[in-house]
Amino acid sequence: MQALTDLFLFAVAFVGGALNSVAGGGSFLALPALISVGVPAVAANATTTLAMWPGSLSSAIAYRREILAIKSWFAALGAVSLVGGLLGGWLLVRTSNTRFLDLLPWLMLAAALTFTFGARAVARLRGDDTAPVAAVVAPVSPGAAHPRLPLWILGFQLLIAIYGGYFGGGMGIMMLAGLAVAGMNDIHEMNGLKTLLAVVVNGMALIEFVLEGVIVWRLGIIMVAGGIIGGYMGAAYARRFPPRAVRNFVIVIAWVMTVYFFVRR
Repeated sequence: MQALTDLFLFAVAFVGGALNSVAGGGSFLALPALISVGVPAVAANATTTLAMWPGSLSSAIAYRREILAIKSWFAALGAVSLVGGLLGGWLLVRTSNTRFLDLLPWLMLAAALTFTFGARAVARLRGDDTAPVAAVVAPVSPGAAHPRLPLWILGFQLLIAIYGGYFGGGMGIMMLAGLAVAGMNDIHEMNGLKTLLAVVVNGMALIEFVLEGVIVWRLGIIMVAGGIIGGYMGAAYARRFPPRAVRNFVIVIAWVMTVYFFVRR
């Protein structure tokens, strides 16, 4: 029975890592999977962060060319992500399991709404009401010159980082939305920057989780292996996947999991 559980968690982390490298949403699978095998809610969330973090790192390596092209943006956004990720992790370990389970359906709902409507909102904010729903996950004018980093996005990224350190569902699409409104227009560079910022946010949260001893290490290591393989393969083959199909798949998962957690309250 334990072997089946381990295989199940490995497979979930593999798919979650692949999703994170393309459009985000891996935690929609990983967190419920850990809770379903009996891991307490706060520990499950912390272990999910561990499981998905190395996969995000391997994805960032796969995007190294795009990241180098926008390293000036990363310097500033990475700094605020350090602070926000640590603060979010600090808040999580000071939340009881009961309280977190009460908050979880609402956190899932916020993430599901972000995935479902975020791209259309970004298109309107950029003044393009005719843009497709998948606008923030489809190539747009690759190779264009990079605009100056607007100061407002530092505060926006700080809030996303705090949220990401605490929970993280939907963090990737939130960052893509911010980058799009800030003026970036090469989706591969946006994905690379988003992925590396997620590495920073979750890495700082992980420091807090390790210090507080809330990670279930045996299960986490199994999921780390799946997440690394899935994350690297997802990033390497991202350009071959129809962006709208990947995004719609994540949306379905998000809403199914959201309904599930509201029903089980």
